[in-house]
Amino acid sequence: MEDLFETHDALAVAELIRSRKIGAREVLDASLEGLRTANGRLNAITDFYEGELLEKSVAAAGNGPFQGIPFVVKQLMADCAGTPTTVGSRFFANEPVALHDSAAVARMRRAGLVIVGRSNTSEFGLAPTTEPAFGGATANPWRADLSPGGSSGGSAAVVAARALPMAHATDGGGSIRIPASLCGLFGLKPSRGRISLAPIGETLAGAGAQLCVSISVRDSAALLDALAGGEAGDPYRAPDNEGSFLDATRRAPGPLRIAFLRKPVGWESMDPALVAAVERTAKRLEALGHHVEEAAPDYDPGATGAAFGTVMCANTFTNIQGRANGRVPGPDDLEPVTRLYAEQGGKVSAHDYIRAVQTFHRTGRQLGAFFGKFDILLSPTIARTSLPLGEVRMDDSLEKYEEGLAPMVPFTSVCNAAGVPAMSVPLEVTEDGLPIGMHFVARYGAEQVLLSLAAQLEQAHPWRHRRPHGAN
Repeated sequence: MEDLFETHDALAVAELIRSRKIGAREVLDASLEGLRTANGRLNAITDFYEGELLEKSVAAAGNGPFQGIPFVVKQLMADCAGTPTTVGSRFFANEPVALHDSAAVARMRRAGLVIVGRSNTSEFGLAPTTEPAFGGATANPWRADLSPGGSSGGSAAVVAARALPMAHATDGGGSIRIPASLCGLFGLKPSRGRISLAPIGETLAGAGAQLCVSISVRDSAALLDALAGGEAGDPYRAPDNEGSFLDATRRAPGPLRIAFLRKPVGWESMDPALVAAVERTAKRLEALGHHVEEAAPDYDPGATGAAFGTVMCANTFTNIQGRANGRVPGPDDLEPVTRLYAEQGGKVSAHDYIRAVQTFHRTGRQLGAFFGKFDILLSPTIARTSLPLGEVRMDDSLEKYEEGLAPMVPFTSVCNAAGVPAMSVPLEVTEDGLPIGMHFVARYGAEQVLLSLAAQLEQAHPWRHRRPHGAN
């Protein structure tokens, strides 16, 4: 049982449980023991379910494809009945417990997942690292002085350590894909409206999404099957596809038209190690029969980034006000950057906000035109090879914070603005053995194309054997 998730992904373990080759309780007990051990090193789990709460979670799990698989849910964008959702903030540490599951969490349970805890996140998910003042920093299993990325770093750390085969993650500007890249995992951000965010609103003007980080492509695909679909009245709903997302991983994608970037749009250059990684990946894709050429979408990254700032600040202010129920944050209740974002957000006019949303829509149309010519856009996931803890700070000036943020999101955030699906695939490594994620983007609604390509790459260039030293 100790190395179960080293040799089996979630679907494989669920099949062992279903066929009674191992017991669900045996898996649960061993997983909780491994999680607690890993958490002593990583500080990735904020809350473990125990006693009656754990037993209710066991009882609520259905007989779906992930029957009996332990799972953690990020402390952001998802409510779990019986526990508070702190959004990584001291100000909300004593929130009342949620009375009901979010729509996606209810679907997780029906799929058979046993929720055993909540994973760490940056405050309000604002940082591309996971170092909240409330709860403390999460370490990367690959090296303790490095960040696992953010804001889904808690989930990514426990999966990279093989304490779980997959874990819940959310993405408002790259927060699934950045940790997946830094932790050597697979991470797919679905299309806008693919998975309902009910009962909360549209989240960052439609930029927010959720799914998981995982050790296998097929686990992410099967979870997407389980979670996909809207709820009554949802503001967005992605188009239906023929067949399942899991089925897409079982068939070849066929020859694809793939464009690649040697640098972020609007940048002069990029780290030569990342350029070389893109070029190697391009050659691998050519060897698999795809047409590959250098090309970039035509959009204004400065305008898109400014629109993101407007939307993020306004949402931060509104979310704090809405959750506070009249309480006013004290001087130590919010991290300095969060407070600055909220203060700026309180000054955003209706005109400014509408213009920002219109910029998102314009960017979506510009990417839509690009994907009329190409099926896939390839780049690195982030514009650096690693992220030391303490380098992106929430306790300094807004200028310093944004300076640290810039190389983390130049490939990822445009996908959130446009609502298109994108994934980080752990195909490359640095000279000293750290993982490098390759970023693949497709047209709106084309998750099946991404998953089919990812499965092809996973088979041709396996990555699951690469794991941190000392991982469970």
